[in-house]
Amino acid sequence: QVNLVESGGGSVQAGGSLTLSCVQSGYTFRDRGMGWFRQAPGKEREAVASIDSDGRSMYADSVKGRFSVSRDNAKNTLYLQMNNLKPEDTAMYYCAARDFRGATLASWNYEYWGQGTQATVSS
Repeated sequence: QVNLVESGGGSVQAGGSLTLSCVQSGYTFRDRGMGWFRQAPGKEREAVASIDSDGRSMYADSVKGRFSVSRDNAKNTLYLQMNNLKPEDTAMYYCAARDFRGATLASWNYEYWGQGTQATVSS
């Protein structure tokens, strides 16, 4: 059983920063590719970032240069550092885990999902 719990969301002004965390309970966090996704009201879920088991990362074009994904395998924790936030970053942010080591921005490749944490950016 793999459970994912996100935290760290909140409300900030444009230009501000937030750091999201995702703790995985269960086994073999270090062997999993992990991802962050988001969904704004009335919009489809979209990929934000992904990181493979060796720490190599990839990003959606909309967040490149502003967001950074990382992982701490000793703590079974995934992070998303979000800088220079914009109102269009307002969304529910979800952590996801897959049964493979590689990173991918394709949501259908993830088997496990958290409940989400809300990030709201005001102008």
